[in-house]
Amino acid sequence: MQKKKVDIAVISDTHLGTYGCHARELLLYLKSIEPGILILNGDIIDGWNFSKSYFPKEHFAVVKKLMKFLALGTKVYYITGNHDEFLRRFSGFSLGNFHLIDKLKLQIDGKQTLFFHGDVFDTSITGAKWLAKIGGSSYDWLIRINKLVNNVLKWLGKPPMSLSKKVKDSVKRAVKFVSDFEQAAADFAIDNGYDYVVCGHIHQPQMRRITSKTAQINYLNSGDWIENLSALEFYRGEWHLYHFPQENNNPDVDMQYRQWLDELTSYYSSVADNNLINSNLALLYEDIVCSTSNR
Repeated sequence: MQKKKVDIAVISDTHLGTYGCHARELLLYLKSIEPGILILNGDIIDGWNFSKSYFPKEHFAVVKKLMKFLALGTKVYYITGNHDEFLRRFSGFSLGNFHLIDKLKLQIDGKQTLFFHGDVFDTSITGAKWLAKIGGSSYDWLIRINKLVNNVLKWLGKPPMSLSKKVKDSVKRAVKFVSDFEQAAADFAIDNGYDYVVCGHIHQPQMRRITSKTAQINYLNSGDWIENLSALEFYRGEWHLYHFPQENNNPDVDMQYRQWLDELTSYYSSVADNNLINSNLALLYEDIVCSTSNR
């Protein structure tokens, strides 16, 4: 399979470590691209719902794929979000091609572009984190129920549906959450002299031009890998919004997925001691558990 070369790929809100993460589809997507720069725009590992009871091999496979990008020369910028805020104490850390930061400023084709997760604009989190965590727990249970519903729909030959998206969209519309978020991000970027602003956080993939009182700006959002299975890609001088195609959910793709899992395992067996890699991942795992349980 020929990989798509992109100058920049942006993903966010994968929420590894939760039942809602579509790690299989995410791994297929990552395997299909060859990015010069990969930007992880927050909420990649979910520290709020992270527990020892759930971090399956598919989620570890995504982590290993990200490590492989680094080994092959891709610059990887990990921007912290609210669900992986435990990493913010390490912000500024760099090792080789890996950079851990809270925000990123790049000049892309002469355009000043700001990347950040966006949780600073969410009033449901700022000053009321305990309430947001309760909501996150309920959301995770809704995702589990949704999986059962979709299994039944698949058996009946019906297309899948997103209960969480229906519930969330109805609530967000009532409080104008999404539009307020997008306008706040645009206003902030305009005030600071940017041409583009790229966020995540609200699980709403988007590319549009927003007007403020003084100027216009291009607002982009990479969406998520819980409901929308989306990403942003920059190539041939333009930004593109990617959606993982549902038609890829077939036996042939399942076979590709298993082959790529085997390939990842073989790769790491050849370049390093796999036990050492697993032990390092285990240390990261323990750090997440300890930091989140002490908050």
